[in-house]
Amino acid sequence: MIRSPFPNLTINNVERYNRQIILPELGEKGQQRLKQAKVLIVGVGGLGSPAALYLAGAGIGTIGLIDDDVVSISNLQRQVLYSEAEVGMPKAIQAQKRLEALNRDVQINAYPTRLTKENADEIICAYDIVIDGCDNFATRYLINDTCVKWGKVYVYGAIRAFDGQVSVFNYQGGPDYRHFFPDETEMLSMPHPPKGVLGVTPGMVGCAEAAEVLKIIGGYGEVLSGKLWIIDLKTMATHLISF
Repeated sequence: MIRSPFPNLTINNVERYNRQIILPELGEKGQQRLKQAKVLIVGVGGLGSPAALYLAGAGIGTIGLIDDDVVSISNLQRQVLYSEAEVGMPKAIQAQKRLEALNRDVQINAYPTRLTKENADEIICAYDIVIDGCDNFATRYLINDTCVKWGKVYVYGAIRAFDGQVSVFNYQGGPDYRHFFPDETEMLSMPHPPKGVLGVTPGMVGCAEAAEVLKIIGGYGEVLSGKLWIIDLKTMATHLISF
């Protein structure tokens, strides 16, 4: 019988994640941490789709997907988890099926509901890191406050047209979302007209969010805590702002 060269990983794990394991920044111990990690994605749309795909591919042990929406034809321009055959079906459930087909070793928990004050504690406390895949300020404040309450890391992402931004909140004593947007009343009163977006914009920003998650769990690189990463896809200019 062929034995795994790493005691905490199976032969299948070693073969599947070989290109990650051979990275000195990650290695066997980093892959084992990914296997043990639990990540919740709030909103499985433009941002959540690429983040979910790459985290499942990387071998995150448990991924939670919370979304109360159904797939629409207009989603397919940017929400790469779904197909035309799934239009009208619940996003969380269809995303779960897609990710399970990608990696059967990952536990996928689907919550076809909206994150609310009534369920946020119960859902978020079961995970290590929460990824922001939503598109409204109220949910972001709820994610932030619940993460602060339970000591969870909040990976923030937002997009508009050709622009995107990413940061990490509540990481090892670093700032939280309210340090970045302190006036909740002002933010919630802002109008929300329909927003145009280039399909690749959430793809790149969602991947950047996934990259931050992998850094946090793997224990390498510099996490975007206290920093805001901004990208403009019209010029490909990027900026890193400390706050």
